[in-house]
Parts: sequence; structure tokens; C-alpha cells
Amino acid sequence: MSETTRRPTSETDVLVVRGGTPLQGTIRVRGAKNLVSKAMVASLLGDGVSRLYDVPEIRDVEVVRGLLELHGVRVSDGAEPGELVLDPANVESAHVDEINVHAGSSRIPILFCGPLLHRLGHAFIPDLGGCHIGPRPIDFHMHALRQFGAVVDKTPGGLHLTAPDGLRGTKLELPYPSVGATEQVLLTAVRAEGVTELRNAAVEPEIIDLICVLQKMGAIINVHTSRVIEIEGVPRLAGYAHRPIPDRIEAASWGAAALATGGQVEVVGARQADMTTFLNVFRSVGGAFEITDVAPPRDGHPGHEGGIRFWHPGGELRAVALETGVHPGFMTDWQQPLVVALTQARGLSIVHETVYEQRLGYTSALNTMGATIQTYRNCLGGTPCRFGRRNFHHSAVIAGPSKLYATDLVIPDLRAGFSHLIAALAAEGTSRVYGVDLINRGYEDFEAKLAALGAATERP
Repeated sequence: MSETTRRPTSETDVLVVRGGTPLQGTIRVRGAKNLVSKAMVASLLGDGVSRLYDVPEIRDVEVVRGLLELHGVRVSDGAEPGELVLDPANVESAHVDEINVHAGSSRIPILFCGPLLHRLGHAFIPDLGGCHIGPRPIDFHMHALRQFGAVVDKTPGGLHLTAPDGLRGTKLELPYPSVGATEQVLLTAVRAEGVTELRNAAVEPEIIDLICVLQKMGAIINVHTSRVIEIEGVPRLAGYAHRPIPDRIEAASWGAAALATGGQVEVVGARQADMTTFLNVFRSVGGAFEITDVAPPRDGHPGHEGGIRFWHPGGELRAVALETGVHPGFMTDWQQPLVVALTQARGLSIVHETVYEQRLGYTSALNTMGATIQTYRNCLGGTPCRFGRRNFHHSAVIAGPSKLYATDLVIPDLRAGFSHLIAALAAEGTSRVYGVDLINRGYEDFEAKLAALGAATERP
């Protein structure tokens, strides 16, 4: 049965979308999903209370909050909207059955290993979930933890880790600059005895922001050239107060939606510095944008928060060739929303996905809607790729422009799900998007934002 004909078990998990109306208006993004959840985990390492601001109300935050509370961390809402107060004074072991309630709902639990080993001397990690975009094995994580001195035992429900001799600094080199493995090393090394040197580390903006969080807590971390991070372990860490960088994935998704629907969307809170690669491609395709800088209050005027305004300036969009990659390359989470806009560009666009091997499956649904997209096993690009000569369709050619028509869609994963939503908004007719609640994992209050932008959507 094809992706477009499968149905989720809940018929209430569906959004009816009447397409063909350009999105117009202003929305705001909060802190980056890929930083906020990691900063919450980092609170386990501190002796004092931590405060995290601008936290989005998304499913991943709920999962991490639940896991922290199971381990005795007191998590409460702060005085301002989006503020979380995290008190780790009474960290304790959680019951295996309680932890397993969260099994399959998120991949964040793996990052609890280092902090729990420091606090308790042991940790249990359930089977991991997340989006189905490739296996994303945890080998890098387990190898790193063993290098620090952890002992890893497999159990029927997950992994049990101990550190009988404590955790010690080590020298590591990642075979690939994995974001998750880099986070694991940072969260483990900051309180490990001695110095840790990590080579071939990820240096995404969210990684640098996590380093800022840890430095506020008292960590000593040096980021050198050529992807080398050096961490000098300290015996104790304090709490932190931190306002995270804005979510560059959500900002780009709304920008792509503006382009695909022929509209104009101002994303308040979006930051140019984190999105330069996306903005260059957006302009090359034929989109327009304007950076709206922060204006502080003065002379009786309230001022305003800065952001980025995206719009379709009219005329034809242009085909492009792009390859995803680790930072500062074109982010893998940007390609799915942009591909929807590329279906409206004249000529042949080429996308070479080098980060995840199974991230182009969503294109079959776009073809059902009228797009012309062919996927290939070959590397259609010049970037060295781990998936060359392997049986993965990780390159795509998009022929356009193609008129999109409404259909029933089933969301396969978070980012592809938002792309399906964009396609439904751009299509002629009324679509039913099933599994839409998955989008709540990473896009805060997206239905209210759609309404603010004039989209015609409703729950049946």
C-alpha cells in the first residue's frame, strides 16, 4: 500500500487543507528545538537551579521534561511565557518501567547517559525512537562513552550503563561529524577527570549554543579550527540562565512555504547569522528576503523584535543544484521544505542528500500531487558522500514548473510532514493530511500560525 493511501489509526489526527491561497502575515519562532532539549538535559549536571527562556511548546520538550521529572528534577514554568525552571537538587534513579513509557517517542534519552553517570554512577536508556529517515545508529555514542570509562550492558528493553571507576577524559575522533555524538561528548566530558580532545566534531550553531550553556555553568571548553573541541573537566558545575538561539529550521520552513505559495511571511525572531547558506540558495532560486533588525524602545515608540521577511517577488523561479551537508553547508532539515518550492522552478533542480540516506521518500507523495521528481542511487554532486555505490536513493532531480493538485497525504516524519503541509497549501483543491500531530514534535502551535497567515485549514 502506498504512502498516500495508508491511514493512521486515529481519524482525528488529520488536517483538511484548502490550497491555492498565498500565505501572508507575521509569525514568531522561539528557541531552537535542537538546542532546547539538550540544554534541558545539561541541567542535570549542575548543583543549582537553571533557567531556560523562549522554550517552544512542542512534543520533544514534553518528552524531555517527563524524563527529567522521572529522575527527580523539579521542572516548573517560570514567570515569563516560555520560561522553564529546572532544579536538579534531588536527582535519583527512575524505575525502568517508567522510563520505558518514553521508549520510541524521542532519541533524546541517549544524551542522559553522561550526566546520569556523573550524578548517579549508572544510567538506563530505553530503545530509541525518532523520525524514520535512516537508521542513525548509536555506535558513535556507545564508543565515546566506553572511551570515557563507561561499561555498557545490553538488556531486553535498552542499555544499562555503569562507571565503576568514574569517567575520565580521553581523545576521540568521530568518523563523521555527528551532531548527536558531539553533544554526547560535551555532556560527558565537562565533568570527566582530565582533558578530552574531540576531533571531527560537529560545529552547528546549536552545538556552539550548547557550549555557551555549559560555559555558563562553569565548564572550560575551547573550540579550535578544523573541527577540534577541547574540554577540560571540572569537578562541579552550577546552574545556568540562558536564552537559546532561534529555531533556524522552523524559520526556513516558513520561508519555503512563502515561496511555494507565492506569498509573504515575516518570521520574527529568525536570525540571519545562522541562516546565511539557506538565504543564499533562497535568493538563487528567485525568492526575496529582507532582514528586519531589532529596534529598541525609544522616544515613546515600543520598538520591535527583528527577524526575516520572506516573499515571492513574482516571475518564474529558477532551478538550482544543491547538496546537503554538515554546518556550514546546506542543512539537511532545510531540503524537504525547499524541494516543494523547487517543483515550481523552471528547469531541472538537483538535490544531493549527504547526511541521511533515506530522506527522499517523501517525494513520492509530491509526485502523486503532480510533481516530477526522480530519485537516484548515484551521487549527483561533487561532495564526498558516505552513500555512494550503496543501495540508497539519496539524490533527486526535480523538473518544473509542475502544477500541484490536492490529494490525501500521510505524514512519514517531522520535516517531510511540514513539506507535505506546504505542498497541500500550494496545491489546487482540498487535501487531507493524516498524521499531522507529528508536526507538533518540532513546530510550535503550527495550526495557529497557519491561521495567522491566512491559510484555509480545519480539523474535521
